[in-house]
Amino acid sequence: MFTIGDFAKHGRVSVRMLRHYDALGLLRPARVDPITGYRFYEAGQLARLNRVIALKELGFSLDQVGTILAERVDAEELRGMLRLRQAELETAMAAAAARLVQVEARLRTIESEGTMPTDDIVVKSLPPVRLAELTGTAGSYEPQDIGPVIGPLFEELCRRFEDAGITPTGPGTASYEDVPGTGSVSVVLVHAGLPVAAPVRAEDLGGEVRIVTLPAVERAATVVHRGSMDGVLPTSQALARWIDAHGHRSAGYARELTLACPEDPAQWVTELQEPLAAMP
Repeated sequence: MFTIGDFAKHGRVSVRMLRHYDALGLLRPARVDPITGYRFYEAGQLARLNRVIALKELGFSLDQVGTILAERVDAEELRGMLRLRQAELETAMAAAAARLVQVEARLRTIESEGTMPTDDIVVKSLPPVRLAELTGTAGSYEPQDIGPVIGPLFEELCRRFEDAGITPTGPGTASYEDVPGTGSVSVVLVHAGLPVAAPVRAEDLGGEVRIVTLPAVERAATVVHRGSMDGVLPTSQALARWIDAHGHRSAGYARELTLACPEDPAQWVTELQEPLAAMP
């Protein structure tokens, strides 16, 4: 089972939103500790969460979402609803179009439930990596909040490397952490890093660039995602289900190692690396 915080990370929603869905009866925790009141969720509940988010983003009220879910709407019916909503949003602002990308990602996740192979998931250790990094802040861990932050960070970092005549020693890494002191608020620190050799200093790259060492990870569950990161949900949630099914426990946000990043996002190759807690 997952704590409400870990389940929120895997579902790419906020803890506050999960509590609200619980209060409305849309998504009850699998278990509530009778003493502490802590909520716990199962990986299988991601399926219902995906439907709630997709229907809400399609413009339905939460009351309507509850009614539709009670009728056990399937992926094909959701797809039909999406087509109708797309016709309306084609004339709207670019922000609405960007939101549709995330609706599509949720639908792909729903359609792939139980069909994605997990044979390619590998548990391995991750060595420490010396990185030159830039950091930004995203309003949440949801893809529509992460994308507009991580993309410009890497673009600026690559520009600085080029201006300084420095060549990275390996692929870029994106990593995430909660903003200290924000409690249950879902603000996320976004780190974009490129590996550098020991002689490179922060001053060589200027400005806000820092030289940090991403610590080693003894055990991480890893899987390769192919395509744009806008469509990463099916892969990341397959990884979450595998972790839960094999009795492991997540120890933080997954890192994203960029293995290939051509101009066409459909050809991107990214390895997701989720740290695992130590075995009891």
